[in-house]
Amino acid sequence: MTRLPQIAMLSDGRRLHLQDGPIDLIIEARGPAHEVQAAYEAAARRLTGLLDELCAELPELRAAAGERTSLRGMVARRMHAAVAPYASDCFITPMAAVAGSVAEEILGAMLDAASLDRVYVNNGGDIALHLGRGEHFAVGLMDRPDSDGVIRTMRVDADDPVRGIATSGRHGRSFSLGIADAVTVLAATASQADAAATIIANAVDLPGHPGIIRQPANELQPDSDLGARLVTRNVGHLSQRDIAAALESGAECARQLFDRGLIEGAVLRLCGDMLVVGTKDIREQRSRPLALENAVDA
Repeated sequence: MTRLPQIAMLSDGRRLHLQDGPIDLIIEARGPAHEVQAAYEAAARRLTGLLDELCAELPELRAAAGERTSLRGMVARRMHAAVAPYASDCFITPMAAVAGSVAEEILGAMLDAASLDRVYVNNGGDIALHLGRGEHFAVGLMDRPDSDGVIRTMRVDADDPVRGIATSGRHGRSFSLGIADAVTVLAATASQADAAATIIANAVDLPGHPGIIRQPANELQPDSDLGARLVTRNVGHLSQRDIAAALESGAECARQLFDRGLIEGAVLRLCGDMLVVGTKDIREQRSRPLALENAVDA
């Protein structure tokens, strides 16, 4: 018998909470009441059994991605497609895009079942969006993924190309090879944003710095897809020059991904400093959190 996810409406009566193992979704849909209800029911149906689908192909999902894949599941193949552009340049597995790919799948099921004005599916900070005409979505920027405080917001409008948002960094749910407190990426899809956030967060780094403590990933989590690769466990004191160098390393990576059309923008944060790379009203600059009024035009 297929295990059912935990399903509950939150206290505001608008948002749906779905949870199955590590998949933890907060969903809000706007539109006619009967359409919203149909969409929420579709989301619950699609989540049912989805974790089992992924687990059935877990060995390949945890292996280094290549140009081709034998993965069969729709979500698994979406994960691979999101990381494939990076496979020839660095080690990356489809797991780098799992949260965004799941959010994207649930959003698709909702839109297939109902006509909605606006939807977001938030899977632990990785967000898939649908914006009807005239709609917008405010993105809260956190100083780090495990923080509760929003330091700034960005606005995504319906006519923007962004439909996916993801955040990665050394404080998040997954291990990071870099030292970024947080990297938030805006992209065309949630799966693309998820993969790119991982890549850019890894690039925010100071290789060989004595103040950075690293440990093999498989010593912390025996089944980690990163194996014995060193992941960041602690970052000691960094000088302003160190911070600037690490952020610039990540920013150069982000610029390359932007030029390749893989992202629409990125916000990098380390030790209270921030650097923004992007287009339109997302201008590149670096500043302190207390002076962010012009960092992003919301």
